[in-house]
Amino acid sequence: MKILILNAGSSSHKICLYKITAKSPSLSPPLPLWESKIDWTHRQGIAELEVKTSTGASLQKLMSSDSRADVMSYCLKTITEGNTKTIDRLSEIDAVGHRVVHGGKNYRESVVITEEVKKAIAKLSELAPAHNPANLAGIELMEEYLTDVPQFAVFDTAFHSTLTDEAAVYPLPYEWLEKGIKRYGFHGISHHYCTRRSTEILGKDINSLKLVICHLGNGCSLSAVRNGYSIDTTMGFTPLDGLMMGSRCGSVDPGILIYLLKQSDYSVTRLEQILNQESGLKGISGISNDLRQVFEASQEGNKRAQLALSIYIHRLNSGIGAMVASLGGLDVLVFTAGVGENSAIIRQKVCENWQFLGLQLDNKKNNSHPQDTDIAQTDSKVRVLVIQTQEDWAIAQECWRLLNS
Repeated sequence: MKILILNAGSSSHKICLYKITAKSPSLSPPLPLWESKIDWTHRQGIAELEVKTSTGASLQKLMSSDSRADVMSYCLKTITEGNTKTIDRLSEIDAVGHRVVHGGKNYRESVVITEEVKKAIAKLSELAPAHNPANLAGIELMEEYLTDVPQFAVFDTAFHSTLTDEAAVYPLPYEWLEKGIKRYGFHGISHHYCTRRSTEILGKDINSLKLVICHLGNGCSLSAVRNGYSIDTTMGFTPLDGLMMGSRCGSVDPGILIYLLKQSDYSVTRLEQILNQESGLKGISGISNDLRQVFEASQEGNKRAQLALSIYIHRLNSGIGAMVASLGGLDVLVFTAGVGENSAIIRQKVCENWQFLGLQLDNKKNNSHPQDTDIAQTDSKVRVLVIQTQEDWAIAQECWRLLNS
């Protein structure tokens, strides 16, 4: 069975092709037959495209385009053409899985995509403007290429559907809750995968662990996981809430927005753009939403870059504190996603703050490019894991499950 996965982030798009031959796919992912990564973070209007196959063939290309559809269309051609050709024709694909960021109150598990589902994803775009439109664009593009192939939506909000009312309900008029205004949480596919992978790495029963999972990329979120279930998280009604992110502000005083809306220079549309695209690391540093570039500038003495990093660490530790309070303790601290997996300095700065809980980081392990491993000292009372998140494989597993159910 061949399953194509489309995973759209706020500033990136990943597409990969898996072949599943086992009766029940394992948690650890196989190497994709073909995969591509599209990145718009480094240069305005320039898509950095990287394609590689399981046989070692590769392709790198810069495309002058902001259009996801155009770049994805080019990517799809490389599956059946050129030196990265992996299959003879796209019709060999048995199913397509999509990461869909916001499923709202009605979609608490993965579903077959229908016209009704597409309309719901479109309607929820106002709550996830950097993601749901991209998710829908991928679905519609695949309808053109693979007319009769089943497509599945795997929702980032689903894992957090176990939040209790005290964690999910905002202290706003109750009538708003009845309209669906509540905390949904996001990055759930990643948080769920890391929950399962943590128990595998540590060889422990999930019911014995209290985990805080730090999904740190261009978008950032935390989850508090007890007995394998999400009981608290930092993102809320939209992916704008919570931690400071690459270009998103995270939690801010709503009075600021009321104040600005009263000023003639600001409209709702302009504020939405600022909060989603011109805030966070980018807004404070004035340099980039890419933490690597901000860190480099801070090392060169740039004061705004230094301030951006200090705020980032402060808010991250504050968020972890809230998650630990919800759990009533901490057994495992997990780092994942682009920053969490690759930034030793961020992991170090965070772990320094939790030494009073008995967390002892092994600096040698932390600086050795760890992957799917425990980087805490042997006598640490809190385990510290770095896990390469596998959202694409988790989505493929869901597609396989639905096809075989």
